[in-house]
Amino acid sequence: MITDIRNHLNSCLPCAQNNHRRQKLPGAMKPIKPPEGIWKLLSMDFHGPIAPTSKQGNRYIISLTDILSKFVVAKAVRDCSATTAVKFLINDVILKYGTP
Repeated sequence: MITDIRNHLNSCLPCAQNNHRRQKLPGAMKPIKPPEGIWKLLSMDFHGPIAPTSKQGNRYIISLTDILSKFVVAKAVRDCSATTAVKFLINDVILKYGTP
């Protein structure tokens, strides 16, 4: 029955003219080329807010993932600001593991 309804709606000119799309068309997917080595392609993101807040006031988790090796560095943080991201990148990634 659903097939019959779809066929009727697809062949009905007034139905097609009055049926406006309510969603954005999906974009074209493009594959990501594999990186040439570790620390060549990284992904960093904030997760949260997480409830309950920790005793130190942390509500978010920031993580950095190496795409090739899947190595993850994560830390609980109070906010999801650019300043927090830069401090995390410098203090918890670059000073411990070197520059990506």
